[in-house]
Amino acid sequence: MNKLSSFLSKTEILNAAEQTLRKYGPDKASVTDVAKLLGVSHGTLYRHFPSKAALREAVTERWLEEMIVAPLTEIAAIPTTNALGQLRDYIAKLVELKQHHASQDSEMFKMYAAVTEESAALVEVHIRKLLDHIDLLIAQGMEQGLISRSIPAAVQARSVLYGTARFHHPAHAYEWRSPGIMQEFAQLWTLLERGLSVQ
Repeated sequence: MNKLSSFLSKTEILNAAEQTLRKYGPDKASVTDVAKLLGVSHGTLYRHFPSKAALREAVTERWLEEMIVAPLTEIAAIPTTNALGQLRDYIAKLVELKQHHASQDSEMFKMYAAVTEESAALVEVHIRKLLDHIDLLIAQGMEQGLISRSIPAAVQARSVLYGTARFHHPAHAYEWRSPGIMQEFAQLWTLLERGLSVQ
């Protein structure tokens, strides 16, 4: 062993864990595999993460933040005079990102899907970030006179996120291969937009 646990950073461990998960898959990758890659004992890693599940959650949390939340945060922060249109862009990007990673980064997406069933706390934090973005855009749309004030922004935000879940929730990933899936999303958004708009 050529490293001491005190020299290992969280980033180093997560980088090694992600590399191992990509190589072996989330089901077969072990803490021992990660430790071998880092040149330490598996006991050393347990000083940083108490279990394989905790390590998987940490890797998933970072992946979600970098691959999903960060690009969506950029969209939500763009100044706009058409918040309703930007809301559509935001949800479309969420759909695009989830579907892209499901097909192009399958091992990490598979782990993300598994962790959503195992860690309610992680999922809750992720959803809260998305809802905050959507709530912000809806509130802006209300101020611009584009979105109805008849229902509170937070309630509308939940309706939009959960109403579009078929297109971005990992439980529906098997449906995303359908050739008409994006046409169906466009049709759904037309209905949602009518419901959100000032009549």
